[in-house]
Amino acid sequence: MIVSSEFSPPAFMWNEWYQSIGGRKIDISEVNDILTAIKEEQSPKFKGPVNPIKTEFKSPEEASKIIKTKAILLGADEVGIAEIEDSDIYKGRQISEKLAIVVGQKMLWRKFQVVPSHDSAVECLRVYYSLGEIVIQLAQFIRDLGCECTVEHPIGDSNVLHIPLALKAGFGELGRHGSIIHPKMGPLFRLGSVITSMDLVCDSPIDAGIAKFCDNCKACRLYCPADAIPDNRSPEAGKDHIGKDRYVIDTGKCFPYFATHNYCSACLAVCVYQHREWAKDYEGFTTKLFPDLDFKNPPEPSDPDTLKHWYPKIKR
Repeated sequence: MIVSSEFSPPAFMWNEWYQSIGGRKIDISEVNDILTAIKEEQSPKFKGPVNPIKTEFKSPEEASKIIKTKAILLGADEVGIAEIEDSDIYKGRQISEKLAIVVGQKMLWRKFQVVPSHDSAVECLRVYYSLGEIVIQLAQFIRDLGCECTVEHPIGDSNVLHIPLALKAGFGELGRHGSIIHPKMGPLFRLGSVITSMDLVCDSPIDAGIAKFCDNCKACRLYCPADAIPDNRSPEAGKDHIGKDRYVIDTGKCFPYFATHNYCSACLAVCVYQHREWAKDYEGFTTKLFPDLDFKNPPEPSDPDTLKHWYPKIKR
C-alpha cells in the first residue's frame, strides 16, 4: 500500500471553488451530455472481472511493449510507464498499485481557432470522454491478462496526479502555463492513467530543451486574460522531474476566468513551442497557426477557504 506524502496536494475541490464564484457559470448542452455520459456510461465500467489465469510474459520488456501497443491501437497518441511515489497521490488517499500506465490523446487544433469558445470547450470534454474509453478498455485488457488494475479517469475523482506521472513517463516538460508541453503534440492534449502492479519497464523523464524555451518565451503569460501566469519560477513549489523549480499559476485568478468563459484554454492555444508542427491539420481542414482571441474582462480573484494546493498570488 502506498500512502500519500505529507507534502502531497489535496484533490481539487471543484464544488467549493464553484461556490466561491457564485456557482457554475457555463451551460453548454454538448458539455452537459458528455459529463452525463461519463458518469452514467463510463463510471460503471471502471471495474471488471480479472481473468483467474494469468498470462506469463518472457520479460517485463515484452509485457510493456504489448501494453503500449494496445494503448496506441485503442486511440492513444502517447503512452508511457512511471513508478508511483507517495508524492504522486493526492493528500489523504492511498493506493495498492506501484506503476502508472499514462496515456495521452491530443485535442483537435481546428476546434481552438477561437479561444475561449464553445468549440474549444466541447473539444476538451470530447477528449476527456474519448480518453476515458481508452483507459477503460486498456484496464479490461490488463484484467484479461490476469492482472489487477485501477482506472484513473482523466476527469473525475482520481487518486493520482496525472501530470507528475506523465512527466516521469517521458511525455515532455512542464510549461510556464503549468501544463506539460510534449515535443510533438505541444500542450494541446489530455491525460489519463491505468495503475497496476504488473511487472513492467518504466520510462524516464526527458530534457528536450522545452523548459529552457519556456524561460525565454512569455506568450502564455502575455496572452493570459486573467493575468494568472508568472514571470518567474516558484522555488517554494519544489523541483520538477528534471530538477528545475516549477512554474505555478495563480489559481485564484485562473479559476474564475476558466469557470466563466468556456473553460478558457487560451494558454494552451497560444503556446508557440514547435507551433508549426502541432498546430497543423492533416485531415484537410483549413486552420490558422494562431487563434483568434475572444477575451473578456476577468472576474475578481477568488480564494475559497477550503483545503487547496499552494499557489502564488500574482500581482495582487
